[in-house]
Amino acid sequence: MLKLLIPPPAWLLLFAASMWAIDRTFPLFEWLSEPWNKIGLVLIGSAFLIDLTSLMTFFKKHTTPNPFRPRKTQTIVTTGPYSFTRNPMYLGMVIILTGWGVYLGSVTPFVLIPPFVWIITVMQIIPEEDILEEKFGQEYLDYKVRVKRWI
Repeated sequence: MLKLLIPPPAWLLLFAASMWAIDRTFPLFEWLSEPWNKIGLVLIGSAFLIDLTSLMTFFKKHTTPNPFRPRKTQTIVTTGPYSFTRNPMYLGMVIILTGWGVYLGSVTPFVLIPPFVWIITVMQIIPEEDILEEKFGQEYLDYKVRVKRWI
């Protein structure tokens, strides 16, 4: 199957493009117009900061952030943003799509955010969790109890 084969940023770009297309084709109830839709850019910028901070936390712990190679993980990262959510980089992607939806201005693009969450959960997060459970055992299970998958 496609689990762990399609990079999460590719899913992000696919969904962002789909949100744009659905907004242009079926704009339903424009709820934010200029200049208020620019709030979406603030959300996108904040999400990039979350993703950058998460990535830097991986580098500080000298472990791989590579979503294709969870078996190469050297340690479980539980500090910084990982003390609030087990998946801050994926959460950042959801915030990016939310900001993009706000920027587009209509309600229609938001229908694609739940399917994005589902795909990332099924195709990326659950397979990663299975590998981390196998590799780190009780230490990872304890972390899962303390910190939620998303928020």
